[in-house]
Amino acid sequence: MKASSTLGGLAGALALTLLNETIKKVKADAPRLDLLGQNALAKLMKGNDFMPQTVTKFFPLAGDLVTNSLFYGMAKGSDSTNTLLRGTLLGLAAGVGAVALPKQLGLPEAPTNRTTDTKILTVAWYVVGGLVAAAAINALDKALDKPKLPENKELKSGAVKVGKQVGKKIYENI
Repeated sequence: MKASSTLGGLAGALALTLLNETIKKVKADAPRLDLLGQNALAKLMKGNDFMPQTVTKFFPLAGDLVTNSLFYGMAKGSDSTNTLLRGTLLGLAAGVGAVALPKQLGLPEAPTNRTTDTKILTVAWYVVGGLVAAAAINALDKALDKPKLPENKELKSGAVKVGKQVGKKIYENI
């Protein structure tokens, strides 16, 4: 995975997490993507006592950032337009999945399905994460792309002439 994909994916994951952590404090029916992640982790860890309590409290946020970074890092396309399209589609797929899959996975539906607004915001936030990832990937690709210097034939031929003249003078003075 290219550095731009990794960093772009991280930017998308941070945008998604920032939206989730900020809006949940001010809007009652905001999606609770953090609870969705915690419930998924708890289901995976059910019956396993090898993880200390502090890790199970910290891991959902760190785990969400890592997995969302890897997921959004897949937005890299063949060109900038394709990257934006891929980021949008990845976000849309993740948002629809977060709304549609909890029941099928045996997880509580309330964190992403409480109200119609909750469902719409869940999808919208994942799409925003995908767009931020794609925009960051495009910006990083542009910044890291080394521009090719145009060939200047006149300069090149002039340098060759000067080199020949200098070489001739050195040879004459030996």
